[in-house]
Amino acid sequence: MTNIKKPKVNKSKADKKIINRTDINKPSYESDVIEKDLCTLLTKEWLASAAKISGMIIRERKIKAFVILWVLVFSFGAHLPRNLASMKRKYEKESKTKLADSSWYERFTPELAEFLKLCVIHVIEQLALEQNKVLNEKLTNFKDVLIQDSTIIRLHKSLAKKYPAARSKTVAAGVKVGMLISAVANGPKTIGIYPERTSEIATLRIGPWIKDRILLIDLGFYKHLLFSRIIQYEGSFVSRLKGNVNPIIIDAYNTCTVNNIDVKGKHLNEILPQLKGEVLDVEVEIPFKRPNYNGKSKTRMDSERFRLVAIYNVDEEKYHIYLTNISPDVLIPEDIAKLYGARWDIELAFKELKSRYDLDVVNTTKPHTIEAYIWISILTLLISRRIYNIVRKYSPKEKIVRYTQLRWSTIFTENADAQLTLILRYCGVKRTFETVMNVYQSQALDPHVNRERFRAEWWS
Repeated sequence: MTNIKKPKVNKSKADKKIINRTDINKPSYESDVIEKDLCTLLTKEWLASAAKISGMIIRERKIKAFVILWVLVFSFGAHLPRNLASMKRKYEKESKTKLADSSWYERFTPELAEFLKLCVIHVIEQLALEQNKVLNEKLTNFKDVLIQDSTIIRLHKSLAKKYPAARSKTVAAGVKVGMLISAVANGPKTIGIYPERTSEIATLRIGPWIKDRILLIDLGFYKHLLFSRIIQYEGSFVSRLKGNVNPIIIDAYNTCTVNNIDVKGKHLNEILPQLKGEVLDVEVEIPFKRPNYNGKSKTRMDSERFRLVAIYNVDEEKYHIYLTNISPDVLIPEDIAKLYGARWDIELAFKELKSRYDLDVVNTTKPHTIEAYIWISILTLLISRRIYNIVRKYSPKEKIVRYTQLRWSTIFTENADAQLTLILRYCGVKRTFETVMNVYQSQALDPHVNRERFRAEWWS
């Protein structure tokens, strides 16, 4: 056979620059950067302490707090089969430990739910200390933009007495998960679990924390007293105006050129039909009832002045009307509408929780297990966002905007099993062939020892 020599290709300096161009501005990172970060966020020592405080683990033997946490997050929470038997097999395979059924099933108690809740609170507190996203330059005077909303999880109808559904013609049960999302932290700031019949307004408590922050409010939370309290605590808000509210206009921030309309002293409903698609930016006064704590009467009438912005929506052929206390010098009317549109972020968070982390897949009638399921899904979301922030950090700046949240959640769930192996290996727990074989041999056994098997008489 004749040896054919390949001609040498002399690469020019320009060619070399093109070849190496992919490495430009690409940050370097350690191979275990994700595992190191997660184990710093939730250390083995902190998890062991939380397990004891919650009462989940009194004496740590076969069940390890850090192993059960990561197994729940990266298997149960990441869209895999939601039953205790499959989780038990996953735990044994990853931890190299054989468990009795009672040892595992007895862990799903109110104490486990409390342990997971402590983990969620701890992670939220840690994420709140970091700035994962930067606000627009128009919002430089604000510390954060917050979005409040809630979603309903349907439960088995046998739980109707404990968790009665709202507005249901048949026997039904459900719980409400309320969430406050932070734009800067890129994740939940507060989370609560309530009976479905709990009103939206009862899930939001305004206090000093709202100072220098903007709250985007859904109509379910619409209440003039709430808006007044936000102003009292030096916070800001943007809300849609409720349809039955017809405030009186006190002053105008812009001039309506059509027909030279004079808006001062008139009610909103008088003005809207005359605008012909023009933007309305005015100051309005709205009366409302305020609780009276002097013992003389339960309530007293009060009023507050707000900024009202009305922008015509061509697609819907009607005005979208917003109420806020943000000055026209900070945000023009179009900015107010666009900022309120950012509420879609919390809708995406709920979609991610349900479609990726099975928030609404609750196949049990035990209240404490239901609560544990919910906290696992939320904790999985938080861990997913944590890894997402790391991936963005080590990616080229021009590509960061292309890492969309829902696409990321799909990739996260697809690789959760591999990530579980990596993080447990980082913690000193390595999966081996012997471990897997032991799981096969123990878990493949039918637990019904005395059951007759009709084929055993002929072949086995």
